[in-house]
Amino acid sequence: MKLVWREALLSFSRTRTLSVLSVTTIAFALFVTGLFGLVALNLRGAINRIEERVEIVAFVLRGTPSQGLAVAMEDIAAFPEVLSVRYVTEEDALAQAKQDLVEFRDAYEDLQINPLPPSIELRLRPGFRDAAHVGEVAERLRGFPFVEDVRYGRDWVERLDALRTLAGLVGGAIGLAFALVSVVIIGVTIRITVLQRAREISIMRLVGATDWFIRGPFLLEGALKGLLGGVLAYLLCLAVYAGFKAQGLGLGIGLEFFRPIHSLAFLAFGTLLGLAGSLVSVGRHLRKV
Repeated sequence: MKLVWREALLSFSRTRTLSVLSVTTIAFALFVTGLFGLVALNLRGAINRIEERVEIVAFVLRGTPSQGLAVAMEDIAAFPEVLSVRYVTEEDALAQAKQDLVEFRDAYEDLQINPLPPSIELRLRPGFRDAAHVGEVAERLRGFPFVEDVRYGRDWVERLDALRTLAGLVGGAIGLAFALVSVVIIGVTIRITVLQRAREISIMRLVGATDWFIRGPFLLEGALKGLLGGVLAYLLCLAVYAGFKAQGLGLGIGLEFFRPIHSLAFLAFGTLLGLAGSLVSVGRHLRKV
């Protein structure tokens, strides 16, 4: 193993210009992938913030006894999908309507009788904000005798489901495409290094070196180039993110950057891509020697 490390580091020093070019090329390939990852991360965050607005409103029959209503609300709060339950009185509903619907404020002032019924507002836990779970909870609420009607914006929730699915499919396809492009670019850069040392590989083969003995330094070299390229790409992504934040281009939604686990995964991804590119390139050349 010590010999493999020495050979890999010697290769870096012997082909310094080519190594720098390889690391730079890998960095820009991973930089594009990283930028896409940031876009996907922030898109997912935006969808999550929209999901937080998903709620179910159960309108309560006027005159429902408060004691029975309190017991029912405890049962509703125990639903595994429910995050929070809030009772809205007729007065609170009217006050909220006056605040939200400013254009009808004068009409509300002239009312002799409050037309808005009391209601129970439910917010769901993450993972239960899709149309299927929301519809199931709504059906359960309709089973309570004091519930007059249940609303949750079915069409809006279904569109949110479609957006979530579309974002996942498009994100996965584009991410895979960028990853494949990165593998090709890394493979080509390693291939150049292999061809430059083709004579050395042939001599090692003649003296009886095994394939894995020959592959070792190249694989380690590819992994190191992938890691260095990943670090450079990560710094470039950080610079772009900082630039957007400094210019106030968060669009009011609050931009997110990679969390520590994402950062480690990004660097590991670059290392694995470098290793994979080396494995493919060296293996193809050894089959021809």
